[in-house]
This record gives sequence, C-alpha cells and structure tokens, in this order.
Amino acid sequence: MRVLITGSSGLIGRALTQSFESDGIEVFSLVRRAPRQDSELHWDPAAGELNPGDLEGFDAIVHLAGAGIGDRRWSEERKQTILNSRVDGTRLLADALASVENRPEVLVSGSAIGFYGDRDEPVTEADGPADPLDFLSEICVAWEEAAAPAEAAGIRTVFIRTGIVLSAEGGALRKLLIPFRAGFGGKLGSGDTWWSWISIDDQVGAIRHLIDNPVSGPVNLTAPAPVQNTELTKALGRVLRRPTFFPVPRFVLDVVLGKELAAALLFTSARVLPAKLEDSGFEFQHSDIESALRSVLSS
Repeated sequence: MRVLITGSSGLIGRALTQSFESDGIEVFSLVRRAPRQDSELHWDPAAGELNPGDLEGFDAIVHLAGAGIGDRRWSEERKQTILNSRVDGTRLLADALASVENRPEVLVSGSAIGFYGDRDEPVTEADGPADPLDFLSEICVAWEEAAAPAEAAGIRTVFIRTGIVLSAEGGALRKLLIPFRAGFGGKLGSGDTWWSWISIDDQVGAIRHLIDNPVSGPVNLTAPAPVQNTELTKALGRVLRRPTFFPVPRFVLDVVLGKELAAALLFTSARVLPAKLEDSGFEFQHSDIESALRSVLSS
C-alpha cells in the first residue's frame, strides 16, 4: 500500500505517518520546501504548482495541509491566509487527482467541526452548517466544496470534520498543560462551552479506518462524549493531580488572543457526535475524557 500525505509535519500528520510506517506501509509527503529525500514530493499551493504525474500510483491520499487556525491573532490578512491555504490547496490537489490516469481509491480531506457553528444541541453529519455562516464555518464549507473535482472523477472522498485533538505533543491540550501543571488551572470563562474532542490515537485510527472502509462524504472525528469546559478542566486536574481553582475570565482571553479568535476557539459550543464513524463499525479506544487524558499524558 502506498499513501501520500499533505501536512505531514503537523500534529496529526506526524502521528499518522508513524502509524503507517510501523505497519510497513509506504508513505510519501507533499511538501512546500525543496524535497530532502525520495519520499518527499514538491508542491506549492499558493503558486498553483503541483505535478499531476507525482500523484500516480497511490492507493490513498490524506490531505491535512493548511495554515494554523490558532497560531497567532487574527488580522484580516491572517484570516485570508487561513482560508486560502485550505481552499486553494484542496482545489489544486483535487484538480490534479482528477487529471491522472491511475487515481487513488480514496481521498481523505481535512475539514473541522467548525462547520456546525455555535450550538449547544447535539449535531451529527445530517445537520447543516452554521446559519448564518461564521468565519470557521465559511472555511469548512468552502474547504469541502473545493474537493468537488476529485469526487466528480469517481474518487471516494471523505471529509474528516475533526474536533479538538488531544495530544501532549501539540494542539490545545499542550497549551493548557502549562498553567495546569503549575497549579493555576481552571475553567475558561463560565465553563459551560461544549468541547468536542478526540484522542490522537483515535484520530489516527479513524483516518485509517476510513481509508479501509467504504465510507464517503463528511465524517465527524470526535469522541462520542463531548464535554463542557468545566468537566474537561476537572478531569485534567485529576489526571495531573493539580488544583483547578483559578478560572480564567473571558475578558483576559479576549485581550490575549483577540475577541474573534477567543470566541471561535474557546467559546463556541460544539456538541458534535460521530454518528457515521460509529455506524461504520469504528471502535474508540477512548470514549470518555478522563481515560483519554490519562492515555495521552502517559505516553
């Protein structure tokens, strides 16, 4: 089996690559810099550069590339970069895949639970996007639509609407660990925001499951038990054996991150259920938040 990954240097890409290679699967990466080894192929989404011939002969493509959502404060320029990096890259890849003769059987293309917007009620893949669209839901809608050429060419296409990926190696959890380990952890704002999460092991396992099983369209990559921020805070405190007495007022996070970014990342409720993933027979290693945290922080 031969797999090509974009975004292989990111949190999910690194873990997925390691998982494939541990099973003897041949993994290649699309990279924007000059290739440094035979398993790296060059592309430049911003410049529209991708040699379709480089895509010949792969069994699966996993497309994870995109500028970081929470890496820095949102300016209008940064927001445009976030949008373009996803839409332009996906369209370039999909167009190229549609033009090759020996196409992959499946394209697993990144998306996010931001598709659903701010909702306290449970949602599944049967639910539509936020109404009206906010910035993150606008990105997700355009991101998924950009893969249309691959779908039209008959490639089974899966959109992984990913939640908060729990890993000590990066992402939201790694940032939370700093104050919590110092004994200054606490809920964010009122603590009633719903967070939909998934362990890094289940994220990787789910992607591999979707490659191997006949599933297409949007699939929520979240654990079956989303939690409110207060519950996650308490669970993290128990796992680390640290107090959680220090709530962080929302206005502090608004100042640090900017109001729009803080609202999108920390205070937008997402109560997302993995209906299609479970219906397809996927079995989670970590279905509750405390066991997930214990696992990722002990590894």
